[in-house]
Amino acid sequence: MSAASTPTEGTAVSTADLYDERGDELASVSLQFQSLGGRSHFSGKARTIRCFQDNALVKSTLATPGNGDVLVVDGGGSLGTALMGDMIAESAVANGWSGVVINGAIRDREAIAGLDLGVKALGSNPRKSAKAGAGEVDVDVEIDGVTIRNGAMIWCDPDGILVER
Repeated sequence: MSAASTPTEGTAVSTADLYDERGDELASVSLQFQSLGGRSHFSGKARTIRCFQDNALVKSTLATPGNGDVLVVDGGGSLGTALMGDMIAESAVANGWSGVVINGAIRDREAIAGLDLGVKALGSNPRKSAKAGAGEVDVDVEIDGVTIRNGAMIWCDPDGILVER
């Protein structure tokens, strides 16, 4: 596959094959995220949120048209509260999001596993988060030393996460 034929958002692609083709054009997130959604391969333009143990911005963003995008949430790596549960994930599916990457926890993992949504998260915790709306939307986030720009392409599969530099 040449750079001109690089898969676009929404196309199932092997991250290993994509990295072999594009190499240093892509950053690889080495942090070991769990694949928790019903869709194992997902990709799209990154939409970004930075928040800590408060999921109000996650909920409101996933309630808007996703257009095949991937929401990337930097929750600071906290497993103290869940940043997404089944109802918010169902909203993401209904609004056309390809997937969600959460540097933090989710809850309702069995229900989320049955949804047509890609979900990568560090783990799960049944404890709900705050709902104050603290955080930032559409900002550069850094996860495991990799900067993810709002609007950059992101590809996820069981092998990991690749992001356009």
